[in-house]
Amino acid sequence: MNPENIHPINDRMLQRCDKEGMLGQKAYVFWFCGLSGSGKSTLAVNLERDLHNAGIHSVVLDGDNLRSSLCQDLAFSEEDRAENLRRASEVAKILLSNGLVVIGSFISPKKEFRDFTRSIVGAESFREVYVKAPFKTCQQRDVKGLYAKVQSGEIKNFTGSSSSFEEPINPWITIETESESPEESSKKLFERIIKEVRN
Repeated sequence: MNPENIHPINDRMLQRCDKEGMLGQKAYVFWFCGLSGSGKSTLAVNLERDLHNAGIHSVVLDGDNLRSSLCQDLAFSEEDRAENLRRASEVAKILLSNGLVVIGSFISPKKEFRDFTRSIVGAESFREVYVKAPFKTCQQRDVKGLYAKVQSGEIKNFTGSSSSFEEPINPWITIETESESPEESSKKLFERIIKEVRN
């Protein structure tokens, strides 16, 4: 690919502020990270519905959804994980530029991955949401049956087990799903986010 033959037209398109003005909201990317089974997808779906009921247009980018479509060619090596998040981040950036509130739900196990996403999206528009639950709690929940497959040896490079998860040092908000009900966590998250996105 020759960069000289690529001519983006971003400067000729309607800008993010135009879209935000039409929608009556402020666009942000809320990036949910945490172990599998911590509650990311549940919180993302609940938040989308709560925002919809409040008149805010949002989009959920879920890791499993993208793995079954845009990223179905990727496995779970370090390189493939990085590429998976790069693609997701670029999609989030496009949606952000169209004035939408983006809810990203990805394990995002390493700080460097989350920092890379932040650099693509733009630090001023990126909000890191740490959905926190201990490995043992997620293992007991095992909502997708993945932990059982790890124990039987069917899954390799599983985050929290054979592959490490680096906890966020200073997330925008931490939601501790072990000590709260899904309803309590969703309410706390919505009340914090609605203040950011109302125009």
